[in-house]
Amino acid sequence: MKGMVFTEFLEMVESTFSADMVDDIIDDSAPPSGGAYTSVGTYDHQELVGMVTALSARSGLPVPALIHGFGTHLFGRFHALYPRFFDGIPSAVDFLFGIESVIHTEVRKLYPDAQLPSFDCVRRDDGLDMVYASPRHFGDLAEGLITGAIAHFGDPLGLTRVNLPDGSIRFELRHKS
Repeated sequence: MKGMVFTEFLEMVESTFSADMVDDIIDDSAPPSGGAYTSVGTYDHQELVGMVTALSARSGLPVPALIHGFGTHLFGRFHALYPRFFDGIPSAVDFLFGIESVIHTEVRKLYPDAQLPSFDCVRRDDGLDMVYASPRHFGDLAEGLITGAIAHFGDPLGLTRVNLPDGSIRFELRHKS
């Protein structure tokens, strides 16, 4: 997993909780990297899992809620850091439909070793279906990112999550009437 995810997570923890909390969760989880991350480095996703688990134990908040909240936060950071990906995009459906063909294509150019999740998207008259698959099983993070996109664009969309038997997740985005 790219280090940018780790650095953004630690920044979110610091701004939401405190710098002491960052130190505490690094101490509690004892990641092999020692908690020193660079945005362009690559790290085992289990280090992030360990820190989120430690944050949950210290904050009393459930792991899925923390990961979802991080996804929402991360979407905002993506918008701030990579505004060109949003140029001329009128809606969350249009943006999310282009995750594989636009965003992930560009990420792979910059980071050929990136291990990205896959999103199989199907447009519908009433919205969009997105099937998320990843060996890292960060469905809560994906859902938070999708929620962040919906909020960013201000679209009147409902979001339903359907866990599929193969371990993938279908996110159904439907226009509200």
